[in-house]
Amino acid sequence: MPEYNRLARVVHRFDAYPEGLRRFLITWAFGGTVHFVRTAGVKFQELTEERAVLTLANRRRVQNHIGTVHAAAVALLGETATGAVFGMSVPDDKLPILKSMHLDYIKKSEGGLRAEAWLEGAQRASFARDEKGDIVVPVRITDESGEPTVNAEYIWAWRPKQKR
Repeated sequence: MPEYNRLARVVHRFDAYPEGLRRFLITWAFGGTVHFVRTAGVKFQELTEERAVLTLANRRRVQNHIGTVHAAAVALLGETATGAVFGMSVPDDKLPILKSMHLDYIKKSEGGLRAEAWLEGAQRASFARDEKGDIVVPVRITDESGEPTVNAEYIWAWRPKQKR
């Protein structure tokens, strides 16, 4: 069995549950730590060390003045997807930090949104090998038509945790 970090241990506790319940439990656990994720209604569809898939329904609480998902909610969805997949592999003695995000809104969205973020094995290996560093975590954010609504870049860093 691989050595998991704290987040991965929590997520993998739910592996034995039926898929629908597993998704609910991951969403619930993550939302208990990152309260804004719960407030916005972000839902986890899949979360592994390699991939995160999240959705956000186009509901009134996250809409802008034209009835689409607000730009800030889109940014939250991408940040949560990239941060979750990144966080699944960062060793417990390292601190994950969002270094920057850049979003270009390219199309008016139709309905809810889906974000898929992923990491390659070489990227994940660098977290344990290197004391500190940063990487671009790829993410694709699409609407209900399946078309991308934004071009997004999230750069995540890891640093050694301060000794207390």
